[in-house]
Amino acid sequence: MGVSALAPRIFLKKRMEDLSQLDELYHLISLDVVDSTNEEAARLAREGAPAGTLVWAKSQLGGKGRRGREWISPGGNLYMSLILRPNILLTQAPQLSFVAAVAVFNALCFTLPQTAKIHMKWPNDILVEGKKIAGILLESSAQGDMLEWLVVGIGVNVASSPGKVSFPSTSLHESGATHASVEGVLKHFTDSFKRVMEEWSGEGFAPVRKRWLEFAWCLGEKIEVKTEQELLQGRFADLDESGALVLETGKGEKRVLTAADVIMGFPT
Repeated sequence: MGVSALAPRIFLKKRMEDLSQLDELYHLISLDVVDSTNEEAARLAREGAPAGTLVWAKSQLGGKGRRGREWISPGGNLYMSLILRPNILLTQAPQLSFVAAVAVFNALCFTLPQTAKIHMKWPNDILVEGKKIAGILLESSAQGDMLEWLVVGIGVNVASSPGKVSFPSTSLHESGATHASVEGVLKHFTDSFKRVMEEWSGEGFAPVRKRWLEFAWCLGEKIEVKTEQELLQGRFADLDESGALVLETGKGEKRVLTAADVIMGFPT
């Protein structure tokens, strides 16, 4: 996940993994320890690394989530960042967060018990039984109004979850997938991401949005949303065609939110 550009690059070992089990779309770089997979991927992107470059680390020293939050990164969990170079407007880039979310969701469906309740939480988290198990962070560079490159950072709690966090968390092992491995989740994700990305490239955002809405956390329910300026409550009415959250705040008033955190839900 992301980290300050001032942080040093730190890793103990860097090697190319055997790519025989991954699709040729991906160029896997495996690290034992790094400050941040997003920072490493961004540096490689600036140096011209191709689309599909996938940075995977066993642990991070300075992992962060959205809005500068710390992403606790012990060994046994999955930390990866993928470089993309689609020829799109910068304003379309947020759609790729939902592409990634659907791919992570699909990968976890392969891994978790069939009885597990899995949801996608706006804008970029995956929940199991109402607890956060994975998060996504986008970082990008643009040339004018066109996207130059995009780094999709993903963290998945496989073996453990952090204890002292603002939103309840869990891991695959805690959720009944005691057989789950970091390598297995990575493989499921890369397979799923290729399929979802191809669908998005060929058909646009509509099918990805539809899939996301099918498993959206608290859709149609009351939620609490925090922006940089205010705290709002209302009904999660929809996800619009750009990926923004549509919040009904009462008396027919609707707010369209492009940057905020859903900090609480009140599912019935």
